[in-house]
Amino acid sequence: MVIHYKCQNCGDDMVFDSNTGMLSCHSCGRRDRIEDLPEEFITARFTEDEAKEYHCQNCGAVLITEKSTAATTCSFCGAGVVLADRLSGDLAPKKVIPFTISKDEAVKAFQKWCRNGLLTPKGFMTGDRIKSITGMYVPFWLYDLNSRVQARAVCTKVRTYERGDYIYTETHYYDVFRDINLDYVKVPVDASKKMNDELMDKLEPFPYDRLKEFKTPYLAGFLAEKYDYTDDELTERAKGKIANYIESYLSSTFAGYHSVSYQQKSIHTNKTNSQYVLLPVWMLNYDYQGKQYLFAMNGQTGKIVGKPPLSSKKIAAWFAGIASGTFFILTVISQLAGGGF
Repeated sequence: MVIHYKCQNCGDDMVFDSNTGMLSCHSCGRRDRIEDLPEEFITARFTEDEAKEYHCQNCGAVLITEKSTAATTCSFCGAGVVLADRLSGDLAPKKVIPFTISKDEAVKAFQKWCRNGLLTPKGFMTGDRIKSITGMYVPFWLYDLNSRVQARAVCTKVRTYERGDYIYTETHYYDVFRDINLDYVKVPVDASKKMNDELMDKLEPFPYDRLKEFKTPYLAGFLAEKYDYTDDELTERAKGKIANYIESYLSSTFAGYHSVSYQQKSIHTNKTNSQYVLLPVWMLNYDYQGKQYLFAMNGQTGKIVGKPPLSSKKIAAWFAGIASGTFFILTVISQLAGGGF
């Protein structure tokens, strides 16, 4: 089933406005608070055997989408639609962080980001080659994890002191045991096959205090994906994301010792909870000298990640500047010391 949100004033399509956080009509300016909409407008429940054929209610065109698409736009009339049966039952997100950065703001922020590139080619910074920019709700699992950490180590404290003509080194050995209970909340892992995991990881953090109860009007006018991986399938990746933090915290508990030699260490991490959420991402495709570059922007914080092209001339000049600067500093030090260089 396809959901269109029609303006009750003029009948035109309404979309979610990232600036106001309301469902808005571009034709007459009507705005509706999503929280005030009738229940049938904000949620939908369907049986699993419902037909999987979608038609645009504006123009009648058949909507052909990939099986992971949950919200899209009609390629014929441009209407924003939500494929509600792909967001019901087990596929229904628990929470959503709505967009607060508009499309125009995203484009301007990206252009500014390009101009700040010290090592990017001049044409890349000044050219307007954005081929497409898409606002997309990306499926994530948020995990609550508990880690039980136990470690036993032989640690030393070393003291050096003088007595008479002699220098003494005194070493004390300690048998140290640690039993630590750690809780991590809302560890994000993207659940879409399409999304580059490294790119999505670098977009973090998202402001999880802005999570809202999921309602389909938030998706109107944007693309959305449903998850390709279950929470069980991604649990190990979530555990891997916190592994370095656990090691760092454990090491911090041995502060004050001069050496630490682990005799035994065990780390057991378990999932205590998980929830399926949709997080806002602007995806940008940029064309430069025949190559495509992909960038992503956090739809809440404006953080941009991606790998721009690098200018070999600027890189060479940068290294030359470092080398000449180092030579100058060494020369001054040498002269002050009374020597030549």
